[in-house]
Amino acid sequence: MPKLPGCYQYFDENNEIIYIGKAKNLFNRVNSYFVGNKKDSPKLQVMVPQIKKIECIVVNSEIEALILENELIKKHKPKYNILLKDDKKFPYFLITKEDYPRIQVVRKANKNALKGKYYGPYTDIRAMHATLELINKIFPIKKCKTPKYKSRPCLYYDIGQCAGPCQNKISKEDYKNIIKNAELFLSGKRKELIKTLKKEMDKASKNFEYEKALLYRNSIQDIEKTLEKQNIVFESTNKDYDYISIINSSNLICICILQVRQGRLISKKDFSFSQILSDIESFDEIIQSAIREYYIMLNDEELPSKIILENTFEELDIYKKWLSLRLNKEVQIIKATTKKDKEILSLAHKNAQYNLEQAKLKELSHIQNEYNEVGSYIQEKLKLSKFPHTIECYDISHIQGTNTVASGVYFENGQPKKSKYRKYKLKTLQKGEVDDFKSMREILSRRFKRIKQGQIEAPDLIIIDGGKGQLSSVIEIMKEFELNLNIVSLAKREEEVFLPNKKEPVILAQNSAALHLFQRIRDEAHRFAITFHRQLRSKSMLK
Repeated sequence: MPKLPGCYQYFDENNEIIYIGKAKNLFNRVNSYFVGNKKDSPKLQVMVPQIKKIECIVVNSEIEALILENELIKKHKPKYNILLKDDKKFPYFLITKEDYPRIQVVRKANKNALKGKYYGPYTDIRAMHATLELINKIFPIKKCKTPKYKSRPCLYYDIGQCAGPCQNKISKEDYKNIIKNAELFLSGKRKELIKTLKKEMDKASKNFEYEKALLYRNSIQDIEKTLEKQNIVFESTNKDYDYISIINSSNLICICILQVRQGRLISKKDFSFSQILSDIESFDEIIQSAIREYYIMLNDEELPSKIILENTFEELDIYKKWLSLRLNKEVQIIKATTKKDKEILSLAHKNAQYNLEQAKLKELSHIQNEYNEVGSYIQEKLKLSKFPHTIECYDISHIQGTNTVASGVYFENGQPKKSKYRKYKLKTLQKGEVDDFKSMREILSRRFKRIKQGQIEAPDLIIIDGGKGQLSSVIEIMKEFELNLNIVSLAKREEEVFLPNKKEPVILAQNSAALHLFQRIRDEAHRFAITFHRQLRSKSMLK
């Protein structure tokens, strides 16, 4: 690998790109993936063994590498790169590149994207349409691509929402000024826009163009009303800041960006996405991906002069240089230090937390809807007395009778609930004794006793890892405690499900979601038991 700046691409055995990264020194960065201890990074443990080929693209600088990395990630969407939710789903305002430009609502990210200036993305569709309605009221911009009538303007001209360029009712220069003002409005520079409109109003008044002056006055009043509704954050009007808060929980990442323009809080951008292994992704990787992908979507004039974060990150300087070059002046990326910055960042954090809760509810609702179908199938197929909302599964682990342990895992609506997992040390076995039946009877006796005494709630279904013999021995114990629970066993060899007092097993379809769920629960119990067994074995070896 060259010791130069550029991008590297990792391919798997199917010649598909699985990861794309950038580096100041390609040799050092790529080498770091294959040396040293990777135990602390589950992502690298999973990804690195899959790398079968590496390609690199050399560029002139880190900034070029950063931009190229973003383009490659957008194009190939590698599974181990963090991606914001596809920006094709978010609308933008487009000021078209025409003699008399129009404002359109479009999706920016596509091969046939129209030429012009883009403003957005708008994650709140309702707010976007409200903004468009206000723009149409304030700025008489052309609505039609081609004239509706040959000899007269359309209805929009009559109601004052179009300047009538199709019928030469306005000069190109005057229309150009209207578009400039609309751009100021969309960029959040509304105080600057008011100053411009006041100058135009005074000019029209001096030239005795009172109707034109009246239109400018009405526009100024409308803009001032919107400014009154916005929160004042800073008294100074030269503060163009962005506040970014990130929350990473389970497999969900939520990002909130609060935009302060000219000292006022004008907008909130929310992004949420799921990511494989996202719960162990570093803050550095998440924040770098968020900054790179979000700000590359914006026009240069939309960029803030300062970005305030909860924590700084490595390679911060390269992002500052990239944004500073685009804005043509210094862009700072800093950790919040002042009381005011911390207050606004706290507000961004609250919004991100709310979005996380909403995303979880949405995901839980989706999971619940899916599980309702699977659970109903399991209840019908296994003749269960109740719907299997809660399922427990038990497994035994030992090596030639040493350190025999058991595990109990707990699933609720098809999802693991790890706070209710249980580990068991066997008390009734003699040293060196191997008896899985006796072990299973012991741990379930302890479990049934607690259910009988009302200390814990009985699950809707219990799965035993084993065959018909294991199930029969457990049923005997259950009867001793005078309980009537749904218990089945899952035999590994043929993945057969045995029911109490039934000679023939139930065979679940090989590709069915029900069998996949049973296998997942059984494998989780097995994993949990082996993990506990290894811990005990390690302690024994140390002794």
